[in-house]
Formats: sequence, C-alpha cells, structure tokens
Amino acid sequence: MVLCSIRPIWAEKVVLVNEQELRKMLALLKSEHRDLDAAIAALTESGSGDQLQIARLKKRKLRLKDQISATEDQLVPDIIA
Repeated sequence: MVLCSIRPIWAEKVVLVNEQELRKMLALLKSEHRDLDAAIAALTESGSGDQLQIARLKKRKLRLKDQISATEDQLVPDIIA
C-alpha cells in the first residue's frame, strides 16, 4: 500500500505581493463590499427582489468580508509576545 499526501491545488502556488499591492487589493475588496451592501439594500427595499438572488449576494458579501479580514491580517505585522 502506498501512502501519499494530498494537498489542495492552491497550496502549490505561493504568490508574494508587496504592501502597496495588498493595500490596493484591500481598497478594491472594500469597494465591492460596499457596492454589494447597496445592491442588497436596494433589492430588499424594492420588495420585488428575488430572495434567492439576495441570499447569493449576501453569501458573496460574506466571502468578501473574509477576504478583507485575511488581507488586513497580512498587512498587520505579527507581534511576538
């Protein structure tokens, strides 16, 4: 029997980005997050919004929030306690 470890594809690609690129990415993510918030609010207020579409937008907004948090974590240096 042969044992092997299985790693996700994303684990094989390590991309190094500088602080300026991270800040630009963070600004884009926050902008998209605000846009989704406005779209969700508009669909909810109109009353004619498709509930499935609103749910999908909310899930996308949550994924963006996670990406924003991860990007912010990369920008803040680790403090050795």
